[in-house]
Amino acid sequence: MDMSEHETGQRNNTGGTAVEDQQQSIIVTQKLTKIYGRGTTRVAALKGVNLRVRKGEFIAVLGPSGSGKTTLLNMLGALDRPTRGRVFIDRVETSRLPERQLYKIRRKKVGFIFQTYYLVPTLNTLQNVLVPVLPIRGNKRYKKRAVRLLELVGLKDRIHHKPGELSGGEEQRVAIARALILNPSVILADEPTGNLDTKTGAEIIELMQRLNEKGGKTFIIVTHDRRIAESAERVLYLVDGRLSDSPPEELYMVDGRLVDVPPEE
Repeated sequence: MDMSEHETGQRNNTGGTAVEDQQQSIIVTQKLTKIYGRGTTRVAALKGVNLRVRKGEFIAVLGPSGSGKTTLLNMLGALDRPTRGRVFIDRVETSRLPERQLYKIRRKKVGFIFQTYYLVPTLNTLQNVLVPVLPIRGNKRYKKRAVRLLELVGLKDRIHHKPGELSGGEEQRVAIARALILNPSVILADEPTGNLDTKTGAEIIELMQRLNEKGGKTFIIVTHDRRIAESAERVLYLVDGRLSDSPPEELYMVDGRLVDVPPEE
């Protein structure tokens, strides 16, 4: 379902209407709420999240463990449905689409990068990049694209290596190339540097920045990593399921990671 002018015709805080702003937005959420469990076990992972992401933005979402960051990504990427509220990807309301249409949106519009790389151990690097397109005809065209992507992420000499023969940073580069194989508009990354050492993490951040600046890809990255926040065009904070553009006072930086307990004296 597309967003209508009746639904979004109110003025926004930049002086234009929300309809005008929507033309430039790739992701929009309205009062997004996700509740797990029932009765006394109910937990609200997201509480009325309103978010508008413009095309080409590089956004970092910071928050302590358990704040709802992964749940937010799952909602934005149509991997899960909200309890209440609405999600729009490129003006299509995904929160109400049936699954037979939803998977097409995920395929065409969204690429995912995870903290754990989810590479298939029996496949080589090139084959892993091609996993999202295996059911699609015209595989030769995608094979050429996969080779170009592996060159782009610096793995042209590792095309025939299997995951067990790669470093953690190389595995994450394979995962990034895989996320790009269908040329999505948005890349959603969940702690992409979480399993990497400092040097390799910095290289992955630089790669994502380059894909954003030169390739025009929209990035939304949830993370504890302060370096990603420092590299981001916009930083948001998610605490107890609520999204804000200013850091809550009760959060602390410890060893470059955002946590909700003060550091030891």
